[in-house]
Amino acid sequence: MATEAVRSQVTAKWQYAFSRLNRDQPGITGLLTFSQAWMLATEMLRPKDLTSPESMTEYNMDNFRAAVAMLNRCHRLPALLETFLDNLRKAFHLIEREVQEHMTEYERTSETAIINRLLQRILQWYKAWAPPQDLGPTCLSAYTLNFQTNLFSILPSTFPTAFQSLCVSTLPSADPLVSIDHVTSSEPFWSAAEALGLMDRYDSIIASVGYEHIEAHVLSTCTGQWERSMLSDLRSWMADKVIPWMLVTYARNAQTPEEVRHLLQGVGSRFEFHMNKTLCDLRTREIFDIIIDFPDSMGALHDLKECLQRVDQRAALVQSLRRANRKRLLHPGADTKLILSQYVATIKCLRIVDPPGVLLFKVADPIRRYLRGRPDTIRCIVSNLVGDDENGDSLVDENEPIQPLQNVDVDDYSDPNWEPEPIDAGPEFRTNKPSDIITTLVSIYDSKDLFVKELQVLLAQRLLAVTDNDIEKIEKERRNIEILKIRFGEAALQVCEVMLKDMSDSKRMDTHVQVQKSSVVHPTVISRHFWPTLKTSHLKMPGQFQALQEEYAQEFNVFKPDKKLRWLPQLGTVHLELELEDRKVDVKVPPLEAAFIELFSQKPVWSMDELIEAVGSVDRSAALKALITWVDLEVLKEDAEDTFRLLEVSEESPDVPRERRAVVVSEDVPPVASAQQQQAERMKIYWKFIEGMLTNLGPLPLDRIQSMLRIVPGYDQTVEQLSMFLEAARREGLLLVRDGLWKLNR
Repeated sequence: MATEAVRSQVTAKWQYAFSRLNRDQPGITGLLTFSQAWMLATEMLRPKDLTSPESMTEYNMDNFRAAVAMLNRCHRLPALLETFLDNLRKAFHLIEREVQEHMTEYERTSETAIINRLLQRILQWYKAWAPPQDLGPTCLSAYTLNFQTNLFSILPSTFPTAFQSLCVSTLPSADPLVSIDHVTSSEPFWSAAEALGLMDRYDSIIASVGYEHIEAHVLSTCTGQWERSMLSDLRSWMADKVIPWMLVTYARNAQTPEEVRHLLQGVGSRFEFHMNKTLCDLRTREIFDIIIDFPDSMGALHDLKECLQRVDQRAALVQSLRRANRKRLLHPGADTKLILSQYVATIKCLRIVDPPGVLLFKVADPIRRYLRGRPDTIRCIVSNLVGDDENGDSLVDENEPIQPLQNVDVDDYSDPNWEPEPIDAGPEFRTNKPSDIITTLVSIYDSKDLFVKELQVLLAQRLLAVTDNDIEKIEKERRNIEILKIRFGEAALQVCEVMLKDMSDSKRMDTHVQVQKSSVVHPTVISRHFWPTLKTSHLKMPGQFQALQEEYAQEFNVFKPDKKLRWLPQLGTVHLELELEDRKVDVKVPPLEAAFIELFSQKPVWSMDELIEAVGSVDRSAALKALITWVDLEVLKEDAEDTFRLLEVSEESPDVPRERRAVVVSEDVPPVASAQQQQAERMKIYWKFIEGMLTNLGPLPLDRIQSMLRIVPGYDQTVEQLSMFLEAARREGLLLVRDGLWKLNR
């Protein structure tokens, strides 16, 4: 029963198919006509071998259209298309053979023209095998898709590289006239690439060619060029060179300007972005040298500012500059003055690049921490403030107005120009108006007291170095103090005022004493409680020097009976005129040299130990230096080791004329204890307290130690000063620190 049903169903379908193909014609006439139409259509659509002229047969298009119409009436066009595409696949070995031949030749010669010929040849195959328009767009689309699919499957792995080289050859040359013709001549290549689907398949390769061309131009023209802005030149170059290439590549078929803009909008934006990114990357790599070259690198800074607004490279800039600072700046071989100068230049440059100061905050933090750990940072800053820099390189711009130190950590919400913090600011960032350079440098430390103390030390050294009560130098120091009052306030510099007043009073008192009794001694009388601690010395001036001091002290006590002079013989300068048998020597020397030569007036030969004992047990190295001074002046001679003899008669040739010689021996910087040294001495007082609390309570954090020390009478140190003292104790092996807890090293 089931077999009969199946046979009946198959018979019905066969009758239906036969009637559709025979079209109700008598016998099999309709079927024969269909067979002829099918053979004609399939033969005409069959892919031909272009290398064989015999296979190229001309067909009557009217007959083809009639055959297609019949097949359409019989609903056999899908079958015809399927047969055509199957024949296409079978015939593709003809194209594969030519692809292999061209690629072999290219690999041997590397000539891009071979690849161009290959594409043009494949385009010929594509056009020759394309179905007539009568089959409709669906058939053409199916053909194109299958042709491209088969083409991509036969292309060797070396083709993308060859295609990229061909794309590179279409780029504009440096000659503007040749460039336009060269770009225009590449239109056939791009048309073939688009027709064969290579534009879509290798879109990333084509874009990379443009990117690399832009990158090469930016690097070749902008590297090391920091004086002027380069962005305008780059945009002009893009308009003259890159855009014509983009028009031929991406917008050949555009008919209107609006269509051109639409086609180039995406790729144009990407190319412009890449230009900005390449320049930004270049300036990021060069940023350390750009800062060194400031202010001659203003153009590069403005370019970097504009590029950062278009390219998100702020984090990369911070990392690059911090890495360069760590490698080239923040190391023991760099002088503190150099680090400060680079830091100031960094401040100025990054304020141009990023006015809100976020980049500066992130870059400056390692520099500030490193400077805070250097012992001579404060002295370098203060020396620059008072114009005592040896090289004359000022950290402060002369045109920058002098203003009081600002509080850089407090937001002024009443300021009408106040702005919120930028979105990329860290949690510790504080937005504020840009402070002056001095305020920024002083803010390296938590308190300005260290700077004030260092100012006092430096002023003391400079005042003690003044000879003959030079009024001009003293007035210069007075002007400096008046300027610094504006920055630090009058109250902070009252001690400096007392020091300057002592200089004036010394001149007045010396004038009075000289009127009463003339003396060659002209001392500087200072107030012990207001001047920084002076390094002590056991030097005692012998002979006539001691007598002159005592005579002057007597006259001074008559004038100031309520005061008593305490001489500091290690300071000052002594003007001597030595009368020897055959010559005179006029010389200005430090007191120790004068004391030694005075002893030689008592006997001609002294050992070094005898000299040291006679003047009060001074340092042996200082004694040797003083004696070598007289040896160099040919006043003394070392006969045996550490034994010196006075040369009354010079040992030079008698023919050499002996003239009166005036010599000035420079003395060392007056021995005034620095602010750090004074600070260390004060902190030693509290060491017993620290040692006791760590013994009784065990390891403690820094804040806990600070809070407990506040109850000690007279303790006024900041957390930072305490941290520096504890770190010094750690270096000496007295303390250990782990996870922020300090403990005794036992």
